[in-house]
Amino acid sequence: MTSPSDLNPARITMYGAEWCIDCRRSKALLDRRGVDYEYVDLMVVEDGADRAKAISGRTNIPVVVFPDGTHFTEPSDAELGAKLDEVGAPTA
Repeated sequence: MTSPSDLNPARITMYGAEWCIDCRRSKALLDRRGVDYEYVDLMVVEDGADRAKAISGRTNIPVVVFPDGTHFTEPSDAELGAKLDEVGAPTA
């Protein structure tokens, strides 16, 4: 289980769940690009949903948090890809 103290602020963190289509899509994009990221599974991490809501102010997922302190909620592939380029995330 991942606790807040386990998360590395220098890494991208994604809050999501397997049942969420947008989460699977964003996770697949991160994986295809070979991005080093922390995945917080809201079905496993007890306070994960509360943490995601505290970040975004919404209950929508995925919430993707970047090392520069910004975040996206339910990003499109184009939005997520552009942000990955901006923060210099590794690509495959």
